[in-house]
Amino acid sequence: MHHAPLPTPGTPAENLSVPAPHRPCAQVVPGERAQFASGFGRRMLLTIDTEEEFDWSAPFSRQATGTSHARSFAAFQALCEEIGAHPVWLVDWPIAHDPVAVDVLGAAARDGRADIGIHLHPWVNPPFAEAVNARNSYAGNLPPALEAEKFARLKLRIEDAFGVAPAIYRAGRYGFGPHTAQLLKTHGIALDSSMRPLFDYRTDGGPDYRNHPAHPWWLDAERGLLELPVTSVHAGALARFGPRLQRLAAHIPRAAGLLARTRLTERIPLTPEGVGVAEALRGIDAALEADLPLLVLSFHSPSLVPGHTPYVQSEAEVAAIHDWLRAVYAHCHAAGVRSASVADVIAAARG
Repeated sequence: MHHAPLPTPGTPAENLSVPAPHRPCAQVVPGERAQFASGFGRRMLLTIDTEEEFDWSAPFSRQATGTSHARSFAAFQALCEEIGAHPVWLVDWPIAHDPVAVDVLGAAARDGRADIGIHLHPWVNPPFAEAVNARNSYAGNLPPALEAEKFARLKLRIEDAFGVAPAIYRAGRYGFGPHTAQLLKTHGIALDSSMRPLFDYRTDGGPDYRNHPAHPWWLDAERGLLELPVTSVHAGALARFGPRLQRLAAHIPRAAGLLARTRLTERIPLTPEGVGVAEALRGIDAALEADLPLLVLSFHSPSLVPGHTPYVQSEAEVAAIHDWLRAVYAHCHAAGVRSASVADVIAAARG
């Protein structure tokens, strides 16, 4: 069930021009690799794209703002604490107006049991000055003034509702653009986690991250804004040739599936959505072999209830996500990988 339309604060965006209908997101060139303080060791960050419910197979809609799955947040927060995870709830506009989410997540963040970050879905985040379409669903494609105003309103709402100052951002659909870094620095955001290595979103106007590194790196020369890529790696005997083979396989029918089935090389994102436990553990081992200091796990909050994402259509599939996290955290803890909070990452990067 959809909620009633959400409030739209402020005055209309009169001077925010809409972008041209084509051109993908401009690519951001990776900067200097981040070095962490010696005591940081190896860590993992559980990030949750905490967002409204919508039909992933349908066109984007400003009216799809349901947040009924927020009633699952308290139980999931308890699970995180049970397995030793410190969740980072990346909150978007509809979630920031849900009373249950505000109550549960705000209390966890203020108690130091979780972190709250910012997650911008521009099609449901005012001001509404752009056409609703796939290209504009990537916030980085919007005119700088419009991207900035949407972000500012969301950040203010999160601060007012949850009583915390968010320090981490993830653009919805990984839509980091050419002006996003400066926007985040202007608002004092220390961490971004919008980039997904090995993935290409250019087909509907998004960015191409196939050549971006999986390790954390600085977005600016002053080392004020740190990129924490969502962890995606190649595993297998030919892993070091993974990006090249992936590009070649894209032009050969069934080649990518064959490489994965033979485990010569397989692309593994660290998410419980569409990635099995055994596959995830292979990915973790490959990431540790590659000496990644920080593993960034991710999934979408509507997957905590059946029927809201393509990955979870039954209670058994919800339970599978819980089991996935238990197995992954047990494996990581056995390998000496500890949970991290946003403050831990910031302190170690600047230390």
